[in-house]
Amino acid sequence: MATWDQLRALLVESGAHPDDVDRFDVAASRRRFLTKAGKGGAALALFGFGAGAGPALTGLFGRGLIPVAWAQEAQEQEIPGKPGMVVHNTRPINGEFPPHLLDADVTPTPRHFVRNNALVPERAANRDPQGWSFTVDGEVNRPLTLTLDDLRRMPAVTMPLLIECGGNGRGFFDPKVRGNPWRRGAIGCAEWTGVRLRDVLNQAGLRESARYTAHYGEDPPIGGAQPFSRGIPIAKAMEEHTLIAYRMNGRDLDPLNGYPARIVVPGWIGSCSQKWLTRIWIRDQVHDSDKMTGYSYRVPAYPVVPGSRPPEEHMVIATEWTVKSMITDPAENTRLQPGQHVAARGHAWAGEDRVTKVLVSTDFGVNWSEARLRQLSNPYAWYRFEADLQFPDMGYYEIWARAFDDKGNAQPFAQPWNPRGYMGNVVHRVPVRVGV
Repeated sequence: MATWDQLRALLVESGAHPDDVDRFDVAASRRRFLTKAGKGGAALALFGFGAGAGPALTGLFGRGLIPVAWAQEAQEQEIPGKPGMVVHNTRPINGEFPPHLLDADVTPTPRHFVRNNALVPERAANRDPQGWSFTVDGEVNRPLTLTLDDLRRMPAVTMPLLIECGGNGRGFFDPKVRGNPWRRGAIGCAEWTGVRLRDVLNQAGLRESARYTAHYGEDPPIGGAQPFSRGIPIAKAMEEHTLIAYRMNGRDLDPLNGYPARIVVPGWIGSCSQKWLTRIWIRDQVHDSDKMTGYSYRVPAYPVVPGSRPPEEHMVIATEWTVKSMITDPAENTRLQPGQHVAARGHAWAGEDRVTKVLVSTDFGVNWSEARLRQLSNPYAWYRFEADLQFPDMGYYEIWARAFDDKGNAQPFAQPWNPRGYMGNVVHRVPVRVGV
């Protein structure tokens, strides 16, 4: 019986479209197959595979045959160290937490989401820093190789910083798009300790030609995938809140969150914050890995018709997050009594911009009141909002929250669509039941 890695490699070697390879990853990880779809091509079509996938799988299984694993229902999974996490898949591990578990000002490590594109490195799983180092090379005057001890000897900073997966909110896109169906919990505001990336780059001596970073990690790719690699402009790399972190909430990094060291790029989509760091390649051009081109971590340069596929040349790199909010209390479907007072609360954030207000509604957007708002720490930590609410009559209600930033942007009521489901920031709506 072939392994999933062998199947994936066969797809890649057969010339299957990258989109089909990604769909295979999702299907294999969930181990779920809708048997009513029938056999062969019909089954592949249901999963969303294109024509390029059929010949490859037929050559391996024989016509009309499917892997037994696809006929098995997905099982409830609990990831060690992450109790209560909603697991989207396990190979690689990806999971989030419901908003009511993310109420803390600083996100506890056990409740910080996990977004992996490959496997957890053995070094991280064993929490063994021996032999680890990372290099800085490319457009620098003095290439560096630094160990964990080298980092610890450098001036350290500690600050709470937001990291949010670029696909957070994908589950609310209509029409649906492929990929992990993240809702709202692929975000965390942990307290990170490390060195400023600019201190490391200054030590290496950037050349005038330096334009972009390219980050690499130790996580082993699955099947025939290329090593996961993203990058950021030099200006963002030199920003004072961009870190190489080696501690999370006062302890060594969690294995699932990047042990022994990772980059933290606050305000930008989470894929820029490379985990299990091994190399920073300084480039004289925009980084052009497979996760920086095509449709990967890219969005249309203009609004598109939902369900359409704009040309690749009309796609631009997804970078900073837009304004957003999340209600953390009360939880969804909380039962209340008529006349009961509710102290609603939550978080708001706005990428590189500043949150100016959060409005709250309990009558489906007919009337709004302004919540109390305070900034918790630095510009890249989230804001706290609070609002006193009351529901006089019995029935079904929704608490809505809508954040605004200093550029005049506000959360939309309907989610603007893009092919990969990035940058979701639709108004948060929490259902509650009063006396029913």
